[in-house]
Amino acid sequence: MSTRTEDRPDVAQPRLGGVGWLRWTWRQLTSMRTALFLLLLLAIGAIPGSTFPQRSIDPARTAQWIADHPSAGPLLDRLGFFEVYASPWFAAIYLLLFVSLIGCVIPRTRILWHQLRSSPPRAPRRLDRLAAHRTEEVRGDPEEVREALRGALRGRRYRVHAHDGETLSAEKGYLRETGNLVFHVALIGVLVGVAWGHLLGWKGDVIVPVGKTFANTLSRYDTFSPGPWVDVTALSPFTLRLDDLDVEFETETTGRGQFGAPRDFQASTTFTDAEGRTDERSIRVNGPLETGAGTVFLLGNGYAPRITVRDAEGTVLYSDATPFLAQDNNYTSVGAVKVPGAAPQQLGFAGFFLPTGVIDDERGPHSVFPDALDPQLALTGFEGEVFPSGRPQSVYALDTEAMNAIPGADGADQLRILLRPGESFELPGARGSITFDGVERFAGLSIRTDPGKGLTLVAALLSLAGLVASLVIRRRRVFVRVGPGEQPGRTVVSVGGLAKDDDDGMADEVAAILTRLEGTR
Repeated sequence: MSTRTEDRPDVAQPRLGGVGWLRWTWRQLTSMRTALFLLLLLAIGAIPGSTFPQRSIDPARTAQWIADHPSAGPLLDRLGFFEVYASPWFAAIYLLLFVSLIGCVIPRTRILWHQLRSSPPRAPRRLDRLAAHRTEEVRGDPEEVREALRGALRGRRYRVHAHDGETLSAEKGYLRETGNLVFHVALIGVLVGVAWGHLLGWKGDVIVPVGKTFANTLSRYDTFSPGPWVDVTALSPFTLRLDDLDVEFETETTGRGQFGAPRDFQASTTFTDAEGRTDERSIRVNGPLETGAGTVFLLGNGYAPRITVRDAEGTVLYSDATPFLAQDNNYTSVGAVKVPGAAPQQLGFAGFFLPTGVIDDERGPHSVFPDALDPQLALTGFEGEVFPSGRPQSVYALDTEAMNAIPGADGADQLRILLRPGESFELPGARGSITFDGVERFAGLSIRTDPGKGLTLVAALLSLAGLVASLVIRRRRVFVRVGPGEQPGRTVVSVGGLAKDDDDGMADEVAAILTRLEGTR
């Protein structure tokens, strides 16, 4: 008999209306397969955030990357690759994953609740058909044996129910499903905590020389990344003065380790809160300072040579402790001095600070030890426009795109300056002078506030606990049937076990339950 549709034109094919398509879409979105796919997509989407420079972290480096890649840079910028975590496509993946997890959790919670309230199913008639089963004859009447087995099952943490006078149904392992559910709920908690921290959290980095005071205001930060809902005018008004920076380096070649390796960093500070209370506190690499309005981390340290630039009349154009960024373990540091107030052309100096300086023909200027045993300042001079096109710049680098090298007084194409503390150098062509006044240390501080970190931490621990529970705990059912034996005072006991998944230990579980009846054999 043919059942082809063309032979039965009166049969109407089912069609999905608007509600049907919405229901189908919702079921696809809330399936576990879709949630796993979105989780994978979120991880892939985060790759550009760690591959390309991010504008919120380093705008100068981002602008330079785009300028160095005129073809790919603008295209990637339009796609949001330099602001990944604030891009619409990343937010779409994030929100879809959030909705998908909620759609997975709600029905599974309902199912688990019904399972916890329901009784284990009745025992099958043929227990010998189960994967793990044993039948034995023991002494005692059926009621006594059944009660003994009930105690044995409860002793092994089974939930036991008697549907009639001859059988017992027992079940355990609900914590497996509970752990699975906790894992998914905790993932939602992680997403909420991360979103909460992103929206209401902020982070800022600042370089503070020894003896200087930092005030928690927007204008004092070198870089500042606020969340979308952060009011940058309402930062808690605390201050932090860097009193001292104690740095210890390895001075021996044997014993504790590598020569010149850092041993300890400690910043001694004076902290003043919003109510005017002053307290002396220290910050270490793994010991941040809690301010109540943010956590202060010690991320780095280095040297800030005090440099003064004067014009030909002796007027001070620049005088400050200028941070130089360490490039190696011996603190060979690069930096720049920018003097936009010079006339008739702006001046700039770029070069190296050497804590224990050596200059040779093979390696050029470099430091042989990280401590300031013989500090030297090696600079080259430029003149022109210090900030061309108004692009942001790193404080450690000099953009020479619109600048020309200052020729040396001896006819050299490039002016080269080497100074030790207290020395000055007269710039050629009545351009003034530059003085190396001394050396200070600086601390690189990062102040961060993340209101969602507590929730994120708790949710992450719960997700780990739930995952372990779902992998370790076994979901098992045991059925018992008792009946009179062939002789008076004897009882036939049949025990069968059934596991939800592959469980090689089910046979041993059945044997362990029957061991409670050994004295009655």
